[in-house]
Parts: sequence; structure tokens; C-alpha cells
Amino acid sequence: MTALARMTALGRAELTLLGRNRTALFTALALPALMTFSFSTAVREMDLEAAGLTAATVLLPGSIVLVLLFAVYSTLTGAYVARREELVLKRLRTGELSDLEILAGTALPAVVTGLAQCVLLAVGGALALDAPAPASPLLMIAGVVLGMTLVVALAAASSGLTRTSETAQLTVLPLVLVSALGSGVVAPLELFPDRLASALELLPMSPVVALIRDGWTGGADAGESLKHLAVGLAWALITVFAVRRWFRWEPRR
Repeated sequence: MTALARMTALGRAELTLLGRNRTALFTALALPALMTFSFSTAVREMDLEAAGLTAATVLLPGSIVLVLLFAVYSTLTGAYVARREELVLKRLRTGELSDLEILAGTALPAVVTGLAQCVLLAVGGALALDAPAPASPLLMIAGVVLGMTLVVALAAASSGLTRTSETAQLTVLPLVLVSALGSGVVAPLELFPDRLASALELLPMSPVVALIRDGWTGGADAGESLKHLAVGLAWALITVFAVRRWFRWEPRR
């Protein structure tokens, strides 16, 4: 059996378990759309014209990042913790699967679900808000891929700091709140004072928001895009180190 076949089989099993977890399903499927709708009134009242933005170019990239945070990061952190505490990860390591295959196979349902939601929210939101098509689709795709890589690695790292699946929602809360409030998910960084905005640009999800938004508007030059990519890749390297340092394969005592 090939590595892809092994990961796919593990992913199917994880998808079955996800379907039985109503809380995880609500978090993954409903919460991003509900939060985007709840933020829409506040976004429409902001002075976006001065920043060269519209409600659509704020809400649509923000909704995609909310999918990454809730449908992938939050859901996957709980899944890693639950499988660890149930000794599933320990048993899987005694078989043919490598460590990377176990991590990737477990993440597969959350990643596929998240990508599908990103597409649906982007298309449906653009139609609802009468937004134009993305001006630089490749830049937007780069932002989504970078964000997906980050949240999967962050989920693996966060699981090592979480004792039980019940407390996983508390573990993910700091990153979710910081990203929602400080990475431009709701309020664009262009509306913040320059010094504060420069500091907030260094948060993990800030380059993801910026790349997706710039891909939609086509408003960034190559230098700015490269800077966002550099910050995002730096965070990716940090999170990979964190996974190697903190991820646990056996239950925490």
C-alpha cells in the first residue's frame, strides 16, 4: 500500500469520526459563516474608502481566514488530542504509517472540508456582496495554501499543550482572538496607526489575510507580497519547530 493510500484510509476514518461529533461539525461548518455575518454590520460602518477597500474585500478574505481558524485549526487541535488520549496515535505508530503520514492523514478531513468551505464562501460571498472576481488568483491561492499549512502545524503544536479534548477549545482561543482582532480579519490594518499596524503585520495570520486580500483586489506591489510571504514562511518554520518540540504521541499524565 502506498503512502497516499494509507493516508487516505486514515482520512476516511477521521471523516467518519468527525461526522459523529456534532460540536466539531458546528464549529467547522457553521461558525465561520455565522461570524462573518455577525461582523458584516460593523465592517459596513468602518471608513473603508480611505483605505481603498470595500465591505466585500474585507469580509470575503476575513471569512476565508475564519474557516482556517475554526474549521481547520480548532477542529484539528481537538482531533489530535482526542486520538492521542485514546491511544490511537500510539497504535498507529506501530504499523506501516510514518509519523508524517499519521499527522497528514488525521488532518485530511479538516483540510478538505476547509478548502471546500473557502471556495463556497468566496463564490457565494462574492455573489451576495456583488464583488468582482479576484484580480490576482495565484496570489490569493498562495495565501490560502500558506494559511492552511500554518493552521495545520499550529494545531499539531497546540495539541501538545492540551491535556484533554474538552480543553482544546480553550487552548485555541488566544490565537483565534488575536487573529480576529489584530490580523485584519475584521478591521483592516490600514485603519490602525502606522506603528501599531507594522507590529500587527508580524502576527501569524496577518500575512495570510494580506495575501488573500491583495489577491482579491490586486492592489499590492511585488515587494509587499514578498514581504508577506517571508513573514508567513518564517512562521511556518517556527511552527514546524514547535511541532517537533511539543507534539506528544502518548497520553499526558
